[in-house]
Amino acid sequence: MRAVIQRVSEASVTVEGKRISEIGMGLLVLLGIEEADNNEDISWLSRKIVNLRIFNDSEGVMNRSLLDIDGEAIVVSQFTLHASTKKGNRPSYIKAAKPDIAIPLYEVFVGQMEQDLGKKVGTGIFGADMKVALLNDGPVTICIDTKKKE
Repeated sequence: MRAVIQRVSEASVTVEGKRISEIGMGLLVLLGIEEADNNEDISWLSRKIVNLRIFNDSEGVMNRSLLDIDGEAIVVSQFTLHASTKKGNRPSYIKAAKPDIAIPLYEVFVGQMEQDLGKKVGTGIFGADMKVALLNDGPVTICIDTKKKE
């Protein structure tokens, strides 16, 4: 799994003109799933995300986690995170999991984050043309790959 995590002051997802998710202070997580991903990746990544100390403490130092600030989260599936640009100018998405594998893993990941965070997590709609809006706070953007554990 690959995740792009953005610390936000606010974020939302709109599909066909209808806002389906919105949050205030928290994290917008763009999630790419590949066929080799499994429950171990899900557990590790969810725990890592909710415990990342990327929110400022009273001294202005990034020392607080999403859990510490009682923040919110939105998770949006994004197969393009597995794009390969090695050959030519048209990216290949061969490493991205097909929907029959990706959708169940995405749903389990969202459920795991809800459990780890202790609250509802916003989502997009898998495969839909989504408009994702965010106000990146910092900006703070972190990329994590479960295969590299970094």
